[in-house]
Amino acid sequence: MTMFKDTFDKLCWASLAIVLIALLVLLGMNAGSEGKAASGLDKAVEREMAYHARVELIAKLYGPVDGLRKEGKNQEALLKLDELVRKYPGEAHGHILQGEILREMGALDEAVASYVAGVKLNGDYLDDKSPLSRRGDIQRLVDEGLKRIGARAAANPGNRTIAASLQKVNYLRSRLAGGCE
Repeated sequence: MTMFKDTFDKLCWASLAIVLIALLVLLGMNAGSEGKAASGLDKAVEREMAYHARVELIAKLYGPVDGLRKEGKNQEALLKLDELVRKYPGEAHGHILQGEILREMGALDEAVASYVAGVKLNGDYLDDKSPLSRRGDIQRLVDEGLKRIGARAAANPGNRTIAASLQKVNYLRSRLAGGCE
């Protein structure tokens, strides 16, 4: 079959199978239980299991990128991330990692844009209780952005590109403060 041509595909299908089996088990348990309270509890367990499966899948998908970063190969990591972002356009983690790498490389405006794209896709990166939380990193990025991009915007009030970057910093600041989309 062409679906199982590499390890990544096999890993994705295996993870999907595990999640589906867990859902079927939970649904089977739910069919035997009575009352709304039991049903609500089962749904909470179901959501928790799906969330943990997602976190594990993210760790497996983006593990090679983290490995490249640890080796100091940021350019290669960005290329791999670009591939993953195109392959999984609705997954926020690639954008967050891209923002981290770009910030390390000194590309602040691009880093802010990547973080904004990631946060818009998934607000879990702002939640302190989430295993995906990057709240501290985002707060430091906002502080740095307000200082550096804010100074550039004040010096160049007619520059739309800088104004757009500052607007993105303010979006992240708003989300950190508890604001919604």
